[in-house]
Amino acid sequence: MTIVRRPSPFGEMMTLRQAMDRLFDDDYRPFRWLSGGFDGPGLPLDVVTDADKLTIEAALPGVAPDDVDITIENGTVTISGKTATERTGDEGSYLVQEIRRGSFSRSVTLPTGLEADKATATFEHGVLRLSIPKAEQVKPRQIKISPVSNGHAERTIDQPAESRA
Repeated sequence: MTIVRRPSPFGEMMTLRQAMDRLFDDDYRPFRWLSGGFDGPGLPLDVVTDADKLTIEAALPGVAPDDVDITIENGTVTISGKTATERTGDEGSYLVQEIRRGSFSRSVTLPTGLEADKATATFEHGVLRLSIPKAEQVKPRQIKISPVSNGHAERTIDQPAESRA
C-alpha cells in the first residue's frame, strides 16, 4: 500500500506570509545600502519625555563627537555626521560587510513647549544624549483642592483618618 501525501494549501500561505514579513522587516532593506549612507532605523534613537525635559539618545558606536552635528530648527532636531571612510581593496575582499560607513542623518519632530536654546548634549561610550528642557508654562502643575463647607474654606486636621475616629 502506498501512502500519498498532499501538500496543505495553508503551508503555501505561511511561506507567503514569511516572505512578506521579510520584505517589510527593518533589517532587510537592500536599497538603504545603495544610497551611500543610511537613514531611518540605521541610526537608532530613544526619545523619552518626562515632566522636566525631553531626552534623545542616539547610538553612535565608532563615531567621534567632532564628526556629529546637531541642529534644532522649526521644531525639528536633526542629528547628522559621518563615520570612517570605506576600506580599500588592498585589505582583502569582504565575505560579510555589515558595518555601516559614510554619512548619516536622522530627524525627529519635537513637541511644542521646549526651550531649544537651553539644550545640552553629552557623548559618552558611543551614546549621544541630547536633553531639551520643557518651558515652565507646559510643565505639569499640581493644584491642591481645599475642602469647602458653608461657602468658606476651612483647614482640615493634619491627622491620618484612622486616628480621627
